[in-house]
Amino acid sequence: MFEWLLEPLQYGFMWRALLASAMTGVICSVIGVYVILQGMAFFGDALAHIILPGIVVAYLVGWPLAVGALIVGIIAALGIGALSRRGELREDTAIGIVFAGSFALGVALLSTVSTYAVDLSHILFGNVLAVSAQDLWVIGGLGLLVLLTVGAFYKEFMVLAFDATLAVVLRLPATFLRYLLLVLIAVTIVVALQTVGIALMLAMLVTPAATAQLLTRRLWRMMLLAAAIGSLSNITGLYVSYYINIASGPAMVLVMTAVFLAVFLLRSGRNRLMENGDTARNAA
Repeated sequence: MFEWLLEPLQYGFMWRALLASAMTGVICSVIGVYVILQGMAFFGDALAHIILPGIVVAYLVGWPLAVGALIVGIIAALGIGALSRRGELREDTAIGIVFAGSFALGVALLSTVSTYAVDLSHILFGNVLAVSAQDLWVIGGLGLLVLLTVGAFYKEFMVLAFDATLAVVLRLPATFLRYLLLVLIAVTIVVALQTVGIALMLAMLVTPAATAQLLTRRLWRMMLLAAAIGSLSNITGLYVSYYINIASGPAMVLVMTAVFLAVFLLRSGRNRLMENGDTARNAA
């Protein structure tokens, strides 16, 4: 077992990939708790696709991909919030329109590149093994910014997540907090872009948080559990991809999905046993 763990670590790219996977798992899972509590899964998935034009433009002009993705992601998040806030469009409608248009624009721009198929594959499904030292600094810096912001506004976000009406009664700046959360989701998606890519981003945001929600109802415990599940699933998935030679991003998602299913089935079985026990006691 010890040799099994150490063998991949002889390669420098595996060290970088492990660090990126662990950091991404923590950051996405913490923000993912707010995503599932506020029913924003569709927004997270859509925003992951909306940033494609920014990635392609950055690629074409030679900028770091994270710069283009971050600019477009923040603009899109604020734009969707503004469109739905006016009341003329439902939020899911605004998201759908921006999602479809932006993704189509990104694919159209990408089709002008000669290595179109290869580049699209890396963008859609990630390439964590190609993470550089500079990428690690970007992931760490942006991730720390997200976590510090969550910590600074922990109580306000908690009220907004569980009772939006109470937030209004307490005179919290609900609109500002909403926009801030949208921006944090956009930044988180940029952080995880190279790890799992656009297509699998939703799983990174939702699955560890949903698993943690099955185990606890306390927000801080949910965040800690989700972060642990996300980072350990990513690391395990990376090892699985190394030893059975499959893509790393899908392997990570498959591991965290297996963890969710195991927790869900165990919880369902436990609830069924408790119900049967209560029925037996009542009958007696």
